[in-house]
Amino acid sequence: MKKLALLLTLSFSLAFGGACMAEDEAQTEAETEVKSEGVMTYEEYVAADLDSEVVVETYVQAKQSWWEDQATVYTQDRDGAYFLYNMACSEEDYAKLEVGTKIKVTGFKSEWSGEVEIVDATFEIEEGEYIAPVLDVTDLLGTDELIDHQNQFVSFKGMTVEASKDADGNEAAFLYNWDGSGEDGNDLYFNVSLNGETYTFTVESYLCDNTTDVYKAVKELQIGDVIDMEGFLYWYEGVNPHITAVAKAE
Repeated sequence: MKKLALLLTLSFSLAFGGACMAEDEAQTEAETEVKSEGVMTYEEYVAADLDSEVVVETYVQAKQSWWEDQATVYTQDRDGAYFLYNMACSEEDYAKLEVGTKIKVTGFKSEWSGEVEIVDATFEIEEGEYIAPVLDVTDLLGTDELIDHQNQFVSFKGMTVEASKDADGNEAAFLYNWDGSGEDGNDLYFNVSLNGETYTFTVESYLCDNTTDVYKAVKELQIGDVIDMEGFLYWYEGVNPHITAVAKAE
């Protein structure tokens, strides 16, 4: 009986160990996704010259807009993010670009006011799915390392709402448009600070319109509120995140 019990225990241990090894290998493979032939890694994309043709495989994280067979989409793989601006896309195909959808994109690497993006692009849908976890970059604000995460899905914690000046020179917790010249439905701009430095964040109305929770939440902010946020690390003359969620800090 003791020998039988020992053999059963040994067999279970080997089977369990094999299962763990298989799981670890699968996890490692998922974390180091192999690109298709002719497709750049994120490192190769970063190293590519501006205006050069690029080919990437990436995953839809959010859709900003569709207009006249052109789509603007936030995408990311396990190594970095790619902002696709005015990519050729039918309305039918735009509906297929659900969060997590894998696409192969061919276009040209471009830059506009600091924002690196892919323009004049085409795409095809591939098998696969990936939804990027949110990355806390609060501690990277004000550092040179922050831009390494450009366009990724990120979070900011414990930031204080600072006053903005509206079109009449009055203090406000947020503005419609960057200069306060807009109205409900336009982009929202608001200032937040951390460690004595102030940054301007945006609710991009094409991405999150005035019916969304984040748009409503920003309209209810008060100067001095301490808040947590999530969004995409967009760049315009410096860091200018496109915020998709706002909550009072606990």
